[in-house]
Amino acid sequence: ANVRTAQGATKSLNDALRISFASGGVMGFSVVSITTLGLVVVYSIWTGLDQVNTRYIAGFGFGASSIALFARVGGGVYTKAADVGADLVGKVENNIPEDSPKNPATIADNVGDNVGDVAGMGADLFESFAGSIIACIQLAEEGLHFAAELEYGHVDESYGEYINANPLDGYHFVALPFWIAGFGTFASIIGLFLVKTNGQASKEHLQETLLSAIRRGIIVATVLCVACGVFFGW
Repeated sequence: ANVRTAQGATKSLNDALRISFASGGVMGFSVVSITTLGLVVVYSIWTGLDQVNTRYIAGFGFGASSIALFARVGGGVYTKAADVGADLVGKVENNIPEDSPKNPATIADNVGDNVGDVAGMGADLFESFAGSIIACIQLAEEGLHFAAELEYGHVDESYGEYINANPLDGYHFVALPFWIAGFGTFASIIGLFLVKTNGQASKEHLQETLLSAIRRGIIVATVLCVACGVFFGW
């Protein structure tokens, strides 16, 4: 992706922006899709409406946190080790500028940046996204408990069994976080295609042009996600 972005920059600003943003989107969409798929599979196996059944999803969250911890720490250690080594050999010993192609350690430094900033950030996204959905599922159970109490005046000890015995579809409560995650994914796909520029930009307005293109995609994706969430959750 780096080589393709550099080659696209020789043609136009839009080509470089589209290639680089799409390559970053691969990591984002892959992490979000795998997280959602994992949670759906786990909940499909141990389906239910009370905490006895959804506790396995909490175990999925602990696993995601462990992955994020080791990937982030491992990536950070590799990044700093490569960075310090390249600086010591290049700038201190041989008086070579930082990130100079004359210094072979620059390759290890760039690899460390990718490991720490791409793999580590992806692991953080995986843990945060999984944790947010799991938290919403737990809150949905409490919302189910509250709705059943308002409807019937009392709730048995296992309100999952109580809901199954009464005409209140509690699965809508648990399904809503998954639906919102799906809406956000599809809205982000649409927003990805809207991140583009028209023609070239001067050096003075380069950053403003790029941020404006990215801001357009973020705003459209946010509006679509909120609209879908309100419409289907009403």
